[in-house]
Amino acid sequence: MRLRYWTIATGIRLIREVTNFLRIGLLLVLLWFCLALAGTGDAATLAGQQVKTGPLIEIHFPVSKYFQDIAAQGGNPRPETGRAVLSFPPGFDPARRWPILIVTSTTDFHTTSPMDAPAYHPPADAEGWVILAPDATIKAQHDSTPWRLAMLGAALEAVRKEWPQSAKWPVAFAGFSGGAKRSCLLGAMLAKGHAVNICGFFLSGINHDNMSEAYKTYQPGSDFLNLPIWISGGMNDIIATPSLEGSVEVSLRRTGFKRVRVVHFVGVHQLKRSEVRLALRWFRELGGF
Repeated sequence: MRLRYWTIATGIRLIREVTNFLRIGLLLVLLWFCLALAGTGDAATLAGQQVKTGPLIEIHFPVSKYFQDIAAQGGNPRPETGRAVLSFPPGFDPARRWPILIVTSTTDFHTTSPMDAPAYHPPADAEGWVILAPDATIKAQHDSTPWRLAMLGAALEAVRKEWPQSAKWPVAFAGFSGGAKRSCLLGAMLAKGHAVNICGFFLSGINHDNMSEAYKTYQPGSDFLNLPIWISGGMNDIIATPSLEGSVEVSLRRTGFKRVRVVHFVGVHQLKRSEVRLALRWFRELGGF
């Protein structure tokens, strides 16, 4: 009788232990599920837009009086609201450090920087870069450098307002033709005030050395001469010919720029996406990020 009683008691105890084990396991599963849902609900946002990897997104943001004053130089209207097109690479998390590629368009054919952003999107995604292409919600009477500078400054301010840590992220400037020339000016102006952590310039289809002129005008400091500069051009380009781009390289090196690379591809006056990707990779290697 004692043996039988012990066996029954042991069996009941084992059943209770198994039941408790299953209950704990179920609670752990429910806890994991709740945490997963919480993570989904806390997805990063920027200027009211949910940050998604893959497609380009557009944000709108207020422009402070400071940047309105800059934009209004030369008789331009005062933009109260800015807009920017951005893209975020796979795995993007604002808690980590991500390099930013600032896209600047030429002024020809009324082209805006947001219009040029899609051309840089695939290589930026492939190399893990964020794209930022700023503009205003109104048109400028004169698409001047102060206008471009103001809208870029306001866009960076909007990003840093929600992600203060982004102020330390590496930044590269990219532009094609007139956009390449304007990138030189914007980069030197922002470097003068240490407003961004510049890590490189991608200059495609450039036929004049605006970088040396910007360096002498704004005097951003000798460290500016160590920034890598990638010059890209088509071998059959009749606007920014290989010889003109070669002259740009000679002029840059004469000024004191030490990291200049010129690469020509089979093509005309155009942006080559594979060149963008190689340049972004080069900036990462030299910058160690």
